[in-house]
Amino acid sequence: MKRIKRNAQAGFTLLEILLVVIIIGLLVGVAVVKVGPFSAEARKVTTRDQIHSYCTAIQLYEMHNGNYPTTEQGLQALIAAPTTAPVPNNWKGPYLDPAVIRKDPWGHDYIYRYPGAKNPNGYDLYSVGPNGTDGDEDDIGNWQ
Repeated sequence: MKRIKRNAQAGFTLLEILLVVIIIGLLVGVAVVKVGPFSAEARKVTTRDQIHSYCTAIQLYEMHNGNYPTTEQGLQALIAAPTTAPVPNNWKGPYLDPAVIRKDPWGHDYIYRYPGAKNPNGYDLYSVGPNGTDGDEDDIGNWQ
């Protein structure tokens, strides 16, 4: 049987491995800087889509019951029949699938008001946006 000699020089040196790790780190850093603005815009688009989905469910609730949920009943009226006045007599929910009220991408609750201040003939449904402050320019709502 023939023995294979192994070269003591085979493999990577510590310096070569460190150099590769540094290069990968630089590439990841550049990618994060380039992708960062897209992440912020993606959160806003996600928020608008979620509001649109909730608005569709609210419209269906109104078709079945003849009125929108009150501010006190809130978005919970979409997943469980309200027990406070006006109690819906034709509730056919849950109106969301899955029956969950999600938070916005920044971890804040969506705000629902009926009657609305921005939509006087309807309701306001909005997120307070990235800064978490209600009533400023970064709010994202169903009136936009």
